[in-house]
Amino acid sequence: MDSVNIFGKSVNKNGFGALPIQRIPADDAVRLTRRALENGITYFDSARAYTDSEYKLGLAFEGMRERVIIATKTMGGTVELFWRQLAESLELLRTDYIDVYQFHNPAFCPKPGDGSGLYEAMLEAREQGKIRHIGITNHRLPIAREAMESGLYEIIQYPFNYLSSDEETAFVRECGERGITVVAMKSLSGGLITSSAAAYAYLRTFANVLPIWGIQRERELDEFLSYQDNPPQLAGEILETISCDKQSLGGDFCRGCGYCMPCPEGFEIPTLARLSLLLRRAPEAVYLTDDFAQRVEAIENCRHCGACTSKCPYSLDTPRLLRDNLEDYRAFKKL
Repeated sequence: MDSVNIFGKSVNKNGFGALPIQRIPADDAVRLTRRALENGITYFDSARAYTDSEYKLGLAFEGMRERVIIATKTMGGTVELFWRQLAESLELLRTDYIDVYQFHNPAFCPKPGDGSGLYEAMLEAREQGKIRHIGITNHRLPIAREAMESGLYEIIQYPFNYLSSDEETAFVRECGERGITVVAMKSLSGGLITSSAAAYAYLRTFANVLPIWGIQRERELDEFLSYQDNPPQLAGEILETISCDKQSLGGDFCRGCGYCMPCPEGFEIPTLARLSLLLRRAPEAVYLTDDFAQRVEAIENCRHCGACTSKCPYSLDTPRLLRDNLEDYRAFKKL
């Protein structure tokens, strides 16, 4: 079984991303997460921002706390909010400590003495025994790199997959050289990577990378569990798949992170800005209904207000992507 060394522990290379369990009933979430644990998955990632995800993990793992590693996050931008969200997370998770507590995609890298008091709050929480390890998540490479270079963070959560740039890959490798674990979110690039075997085969070549897979269905869990005893190899058809995906998906595309939302005009930007890719990689009938076509055509009403571009962690020209996808959608419907 592939594993990653975290805090001196050997952890299953499969991590459980608990964002999607918001969408399923509590009983189903408990059954799913317990089954993951029974089959060797021990790292579970949630966040205070993920509505009832922490509550469902608390239900699942009450009474078996020492068997799991629980990571969660705070978006609290003030010391007061930090402590409030930490207290809420501890209560919902039904635990008196969190293994990995992370700053959730902050606009800067919290450090001691920066005036925010946030990193000092992390240190105090650790001293009180409420958290055990300090981490940070981000979609912005400069901030992630600053966190790495600071030496203040044991874990950095960052979007990483075989579509990542050379600069991002170099960052992940340097983290490994510094003894920092990279928790890889968006390992399937928001659904654009359709071969989980290829995604797994690529990430298993990085000793310091722990991918967290967003799981909400039994069949999804089964898919990743199957790789534990029979891991896919970075060879043959898998290499061909990766090569083809890099040619068609690499570069300037929307990752679907959603940080551009909400749109003042009500556009579903994470879907509409990558519609061309979704049309060719998902059941197209979903996107060819009259109702969906009206939502796409509404792109004509984009005011180019700049709200989305100012919030995009990848500095994309989102209005241009929307327009390009509208034109491609029109052409696709004529085929």
